[in-house]
Amino acid sequence: MNYKVFVIADAEQDILEIYDYIANSDSSEKAEYVLKNLEEKCSSLSTMPNRGHYLPELERIGIFEYREIHFKPYRIIFQVIGANVYIHCILDGRRDLQDLLGKRLLR
Repeated sequence: MNYKVFVIADAEQDILEIYDYIANSDSSEKAEYVLKNLEEKCSSLSTMPNRGHYLPELERIGIFEYREIHFKPYRIIFQVIGANVYIHCILDGRRDLQDLLGKRLLR
């Protein structure tokens, strides 16, 4: 079964911020590489999206509706509803994400 993948506005903004940061601090070639790989990872969720694992930060408080996959160090956080996959966030896994996840996903 193929799923339809949607990138919500917050996740699109995350991608733009990641791209801009890498382009400014490293190079546009590196930013393009990361962008391409993030897009491929997101697209790959159209098949077998349940292969992702639950977020430990949310698991601790009993929330199991969000999953994640990785393109290190980035965490792609998504939700599967029916035949649709909604990408909510693409975040740098080196950050402390407990508060950010609570604000972004539980609002």
